[in-house]
Amino acid sequence: MRTHLASLVEEFRLHAGETAVVAHRGNRRYRTTYGELAQITGRFAAELDRRNIAPGDRVVLWGANSAEWIGAFFGCLLRGVLAVPLDFAGSPDFAARIVQDVSPKLIVGDHSLIQSLVQHLENFDVPWLTLYNLIAQLPAEPNFAVSPSVTKDAAFQIVFTSGTTSDPKGIVHTHANVLSSVRPIEHEMHKYQKYERWVHPLRFLHTLPLSHVFGQFMGLWLPPLLAAEVHFADQFEARRLTDLIRHERISVLVAVPRILQLLRTHLLSRFPDLASLIEHAAGSSQPSLKRVPGVWWRFRKIHSALGWKFWAVISGGAALPAEIEHFWNRIGIALIQGYGMTETTALVTVNHPFQIAEGTIGRTLPGREVKLSEDGEILVRGDMLANATWQNGAMRKREGEWLSTGDIGEKNASGELVFLGRKGDVIVTGSGMNIHPADLEEAMKHQSGIRDCVVVPCGFPSGIEPVAVVLSAGTDAELQSAVRAANRELADFQQIRRALKWPDPAFPFTSTGKLLRRKVNEWVCQNFQAQHMSGQPTTGQLPRRDIVLELIASVTGESIANPSDTMRLTEDLHLDSLGRVELQSALEQRLDLELADDAIASTETLGELRTIVARQAAHIGRDSEQDIAADSRQPASTSESLPLPSAETASAQPSEPTAAPVIASTQSEEAASSVPHRHLTKAEKDQRALTSDRFYPHWPWSWPIRLARLVFREAIIRPLVWFLGAPRVILPKSPIPGGPMIIVSNHVASIDGSIVLYSLPFKIRRQIAIAMAGELLLDFKRARNQGNWLFNLSGPIQYYLVTALFNVFPLPRMHGYRRSFQHAGEAMDRGFNVLVFPEGAVSETAETRPFRQGIGLLVRESRVPVLPVGLRGFSEMRKSGWFRSGLLEIRIGEPIPFDDAIEPAALTARLEAAVHDLLS
Repeated sequence: MRTHLASLVEEFRLHAGETAVVAHRGNRRYRTTYGELAQITGRFAAELDRRNIAPGDRVVLWGANSAEWIGAFFGCLLRGVLAVPLDFAGSPDFAARIVQDVSPKLIVGDHSLIQSLVQHLENFDVPWLTLYNLIAQLPAEPNFAVSPSVTKDAAFQIVFTSGTTSDPKGIVHTHANVLSSVRPIEHEMHKYQKYERWVHPLRFLHTLPLSHVFGQFMGLWLPPLLAAEVHFADQFEARRLTDLIRHERISVLVAVPRILQLLRTHLLSRFPDLASLIEHAAGSSQPSLKRVPGVWWRFRKIHSALGWKFWAVISGGAALPAEIEHFWNRIGIALIQGYGMTETTALVTVNHPFQIAEGTIGRTLPGREVKLSEDGEILVRGDMLANATWQNGAMRKREGEWLSTGDIGEKNASGELVFLGRKGDVIVTGSGMNIHPADLEEAMKHQSGIRDCVVVPCGFPSGIEPVAVVLSAGTDAELQSAVRAANRELADFQQIRRALKWPDPAFPFTSTGKLLRRKVNEWVCQNFQAQHMSGQPTTGQLPRRDIVLELIASVTGESIANPSDTMRLTEDLHLDSLGRVELQSALEQRLDLELADDAIASTETLGELRTIVARQAAHIGRDSEQDIAADSRQPASTSESLPLPSAETASAQPSEPTAAPVIASTQSEEAASSVPHRHLTKAEKDQRALTSDRFYPHWPWSWPIRLARLVFREAIIRPLVWFLGAPRVILPKSPIPGGPMIIVSNHVASIDGSIVLYSLPFKIRRQIAIAMAGELLLDFKRARNQGNWLFNLSGPIQYYLVTALFNVFPLPRMHGYRRSFQHAGEAMDRGFNVLVFPEGAVSETAETRPFRQGIGLLVRESRVPVLPVGLRGFSEMRKSGWFRSGLLEIRIGEPIPFDDAIEPAALTARLEAAVHDLLS
């Protein structure tokens, strides 16, 4: 029996050869074995000893999920040091308050986060280490000894749960708190261990921060028991997640409900017949193990898209809406949810993965007790309860045997716990009736055009009443109709009499998917107070944010004065092609939208951009649960007249100018959302091709093609370059490191790739992929634009020859950057070096063209060294002749190591200067 969590490090060493962590960061994939993870852990423990950091001292961890983060955390466990994990999405101000409170001896984190912390603290004197390349900063010899201070009842971490108070309060966890949850699950695992070998290794796609107790449970405590792989993603676009699930053969997705909703919307949009299939399945009994084969066959397209090894979703971090649970269970993916909180060190109840009770949060785990108070509040006690908190620089004991969770629940007939909502969220109306917001929210979300709904209380002369706040692209009349339809599903005392549109495209959430209901409540009450003071139903007096403009400013780094829909993205807002790629990713993640590849690449004005976003928001609104007819409570018609009160606060009245989403353009939303069916233009077809997986083949990486390419380069290309040009190669003084790396060169002729290959050492040139203009490759493949019909006819042959013999891949000038960067990352993951010509076009003179900004972003995402190359003498050769002129000079510069602190624009400038210096 385990007596402390540090014993899990022995599991690392036991499974040394198996993959522990795969971090998907930028366009790269970083794999760490359990043996390597053990080395990071032991060497970090040795670093703590070297710094004289003793048991009970604090170490702050503030960075994105990674193997280095895990190693540092377990290193603290070995030495009895208190880890203080912070949410990497948290604010620098909150982090600064935590640092001041816990007085850490060391801070370990991402460079950008630590720098923001330095700016928020006066006289910052705490030593720090960066997670990037952490292993190089640690002692060579690991220390795996467990400190005598590490016992079952010893504290090992402080988790701060909120940044809303002036005095942060941390929850102190002991080894016993976590082990009380791990032991029953580890015991249950043994029953199925003999079956696990048939699907080994289990792979978890983990999307929660490791500073969150649920994130820790699924990322730190359980995977070592199964020698499972944990995959971390840094981008949560639906397309990227589905690609990861399929390509990495993920078994289980660990996510908050918001991510599950994003994936649900993506799948409904991607598979038009999915809605009718779910409608047909809705009438059948709840899925069971016996029915799995039939369900998987019915939804085989979905399982093929997600990968046949993907079978379960584990939801946590926030309450799970019923329609999301219904969707995943109906398509044959087991959705497992439990109940817990920071004070309970994660789990109190959990659904058994093979005995799921839909609509519940499962049965109580062994070793803990759950009871309901008279008003339905969930009370818990057991070994998993944290017995101490940290506040104002000291640890304080918690009083009381039972913990009042603040949550409302009930037990069903079979003993599972059903979550009803937060006790503080219950609305007590002026008539003394208790209203659970979730009931009203569900009724509203069933209505067509309602993307989401939050119900909050607000005070009026008649007393407290519920107000429905919705995300909707519809008109005021449509909102009124939706309220009437929802009211027919509700009891008399639950009737919705007031509704507002939320002014932003998305509700505010924490990084773990919890709704910031307080912010919605404050906005609603300010809204109605302003209306009451002015005597007019208007929201124009309230400050409103323009999310689109905020994101544009964050990408360009420039403030925007006097914005208007006629402003041009390039000339007025200074968005280049790569800036548009960054903006699209930011829009998708911030607003929970899914935009088509390169949707804004050719967009010209701010108004057009807003229309695109508004159109997609309206599309998501149509993908509600009622659109797949999975709920029989949806009324047949919403045209029945049901007038709302005409008081000054009845904002659902059509006459009131409600707070419409700021992203809406000056065009009508009906026009924005209705696009007639038409044939794609040639430009649109090219744009689709440049983002298609088929245009980025992997067959050039197969061993027969690699062998043929090696023979061709060494036996034909290099001798030919030597014979014709007699080039002179100047190597750097420092040795060139092994790959992968990015090689950048000036662009002086169409044969530059062969020239650069000639100059590189064998260990570099034997593994190289060359970026080539995507539009030119597409012309080759489609037999066009080659000058005449004969050359056009030979275009496809040229395409396959140049792809096979030079290992080229497309780097489009205008569209498809994200897909191209992804392919470059895959090439580097396979050990290839990537050659790029950042000027983007051939320079006919000795002067270099400005480097395109994309090279800085590519280096930033790839996190690899850069080798600059300068080609000199081509201008002179054009005048005096090519054959053995001796004028061609190839200068290879000093390798430039990757620096995590440099932004893409600065990286571009640095690389351009390095190549320019070689040519001077």
